[in-house]
Amino acid sequence: MRVLPALGAALQQPHDVDIAALFEQEVGRALSLRTVRLREVPARSKGRLGAPLRTHESLVLDVPTRDPRMQGVLEIGFEPEAPPSHTVVEVLVALSHLAALVLDCSRPGKVAGGGGVPSGPVALIGSSPVMEALRDQIDRVAGTAFTVLIQGESGTGKELVARQIHDRSRRRRGPFVAVNCAAIVDTLLEAELFGIEERTATGVRGRRGKFEHADGGTLFLDEVGDLSLSAQAKLLRAIQDLSVERVGTTGTRRVDIRVLAATNRPLGEMVSRGIFRADLYYRLSGVEISVPPLRARRDDTGQLAAHFLRLHRPSRPPEIAEPALDAMLLYPWPGNVRELERVVERALALTESDRIELSDLPAQVRGEYSAILEPAVEAGDTMRAWGSRYARLVFERCGGNKRRTCRLLDISYHTLKAYLRYSRQSPDEPASRLPAWVRSVSGEERRS
Repeated sequence: MRVLPALGAALQQPHDVDIAALFEQEVGRALSLRTVRLREVPARSKGRLGAPLRTHESLVLDVPTRDPRMQGVLEIGFEPEAPPSHTVVEVLVALSHLAALVLDCSRPGKVAGGGGVPSGPVALIGSSPVMEALRDQIDRVAGTAFTVLIQGESGTGKELVARQIHDRSRRRRGPFVAVNCAAIVDTLLEAELFGIEERTATGVRGRRGKFEHADGGTLFLDEVGDLSLSAQAKLLRAIQDLSVERVGTTGTRRVDIRVLAATNRPLGEMVSRGIFRADLYYRLSGVEISVPPLRARRDDTGQLAAHFLRLHRPSRPPEIAEPALDAMLLYPWPGNVRELERVVERALALTESDRIELSDLPAQVRGEYSAILEPAVEAGDTMRAWGSRYARLVFERCGGNKRRTCRLLDISYHTLKAYLRYSRQSPDEPASRLPAWVRSVSGEERRS
């Protein structure tokens, strides 16, 4: 079968040929199949496919993979009136083992026959449900060729999501070109994006634009919502035609790119206000991915902080003290992951030990956590005093309803009465040490 010689030649030039695409093309031609698709998806269970899964127009075969977290599949499409024979199915089962080698050689950073360490795509840190859902979206979108609009607040990692999509797509061997649209001056937009021809003006050298640099790969347009209306019109034309016209020439150049765009602004609202073109919005927003802010996945804060500590001090990363971690979990992180990384860098620079303490964090991160805890520790407050204080706060916010307070605190009615009674027995409690939102709570018991 000519599939083997073709792949053998491709393995000699792993950087110049998409081996997975060549494998699909050669198998489809050799066996007269309508479609052939080789891919990896996250394993949904520990089990693997047994016998091939077959419908009236498709066949799915298991492809062995080294990573137990991933499931390799070879998807075959054929005409219902011309299904593959038993012999062809046996050949495909044999080819599924060859497909495992193709997948291994196709991974980013993997060099066939080399001794280098594969680099692989940059990982998204976090195990919260919203991050698992985000990874699932990325895996689904990466296998398509559609334009993707990535939305999220500043600092959430939109470019990292774009790189993940690129690294998991068929274009992973091509370039990933990122463009900061907010930093492009309108007068230089065409030269930056589309290029400029040689000798267009005195002293100007010809050069390729970002579209041509991304040929064969992915073009990432960051903060696309900051473009002016005139710039949006020029960008729309290039995305629609997938061709560019350099400044100083009348000819067009075709480009083979996939466009990913990102914004921290609500483009839909901007369209209704007339400051963003509706046609460009609909061109970009066919597939949308929302990147959650850090406050929506607080449980990932510790993992992210530990990752940045290992990143900046890989030999001996310090640990984070429990009070410091508690304060970080309570902080809303308006700057998201980017702010967290800067806080970790500051703590590493200022700490005098191998442990990040509460005092090593900035005042805005310590916040009311520090305002409540540190004076209480200095004064030697008891746990019962703290329990009484918190019970009164919840009691006040429940409008003095004891039954509802007990449900929220998950305590009995008698325990609540004991906490409230303790507060009446301690009239000399130094309330001035407490924040305003705690001092406002009345110490007197209300009737339910």
